[in-house]
Amino acid sequence: MSTTFRFGYVTLMGRPNVGKSTLINQLVGKKISITSHRPQTTRHRILGIKTTEDSQVVFVDTPGFHTKRTNAINRTIHRTAVASTRGVDVLVLIIESIGWQAADSDVLKNINGTSTPVILAINKVDRIRNKEKLLPLIEQSRGLFEFNEIIPVSAKTGHNVDRFLDTVKLYLPSGDAGFRSWRTLYLC
Repeated sequence: MSTTFRFGYVTLMGRPNVGKSTLINQLVGKKISITSHRPQTTRHRILGIKTTEDSQVVFVDTPGFHTKRTNAINRTIHRTAVASTRGVDVLVLIIESIGWQAADSDVLKNINGTSTPVILAINKVDRIRNKEKLLPLIEQSRGLFEFNEIIPVSAKTGHNVDRFLDTVKLYLPSGDAGFRSWRTLYLC
């Protein structure tokens, strides 16, 4: 029985400090993206490539989407984040398990009307003892946008990250690996 090899680009997007860099580090198994409690730590796109037996996924770690673009650095960071949503195979919007914030909704506006599959990752579920408390958030999220999938994860602990990766692969086109001779590759 042969399996179809899949290759594609996946953009991780969200407001600042939602866990995009931590998730990409967890996915590729190395710290390739700087993480900090301080906003604007990621200022440029960072690529992490995860190669498995059946796929090669190029994760694009973006700077956080900035709603207040009053200075040049915030405008530049915002343009970089928006540009990272174009020409990819899957978009992953990341929010925190505390629920939708105004800044999350602003990020969502940037992808309204897209034909690209969009997966919602609800991050930081390690902070919630009773996981049933996520059910209203999942239901609310379904009412805000037609997400292809909604997956609770903890980028910090790795909880459900394997399931997240398997789900992302389902939306990638079949094709040969785009990068050769690398198990995992890190590009800045």
